[in-house]
Amino acid sequence: MPRIVRLANTEIAMYFADHNPPHFHVLGRGGAAQVAIDTLEVIALSGRIDLREALDWATRNQARLRELWNEFSGDDA
Repeated sequence: MPRIVRLANTEIAMYFADHNPPHFHVLGRGGAAQVAIDTLEVIALSGRIDLREALDWATRNQARLRELWNEFSGDDA
């Protein structure tokens, strides 16, 4: 799973050839989440994780996340 960015408390990553909807993974010390790229809605959550930092970063980098999704997944949706 390529790491996209390492933040102070979390990391953002994507899997190659991952399933739809387009999303990224937020990995933290106490849990993990999957977040939809288009809406930044949390679509899966395990454990306890503070998503504020990751969602702030994702808001500023949404276009780049879409580009990476298309590159990693081969999906142009």
